[in-house]
Amino acid sequence: DLVEAGIYPDSETAVQEALRVLWQERPGVRIDVAIHRYRTENISIAKAATIAAVSFDRMKEILVEHGVPLRLGPITVQEAIAEVEALRKMRL
Repeated sequence: DLVEAGIYPDSETAVQEALRVLWQERPGVRIDVAIHRYRTENISIAKAATIAAVSFDRMKEILVEHGVPLRLGPITVQEAIAEVEALRKMRL
């Protein structure tokens, strides 16, 4: 209906907008996604913090509050570079 009404050019754009609004209106969703990805995708705390839109220290607190063991320090050079890049994005 939204595409047919000319509000959005296609369904993908409509879904992207719906997700953007969801992330803005319900910050808990961002945190839940960050926790899930930290547990399942082996992302860094810095990357999880970026997803959750919280500080690095707050993300550590959130993970501990949810009983998630912290993985501190990169294991590989690639992980170290990824953490630095995620922290730089947080500062923008």
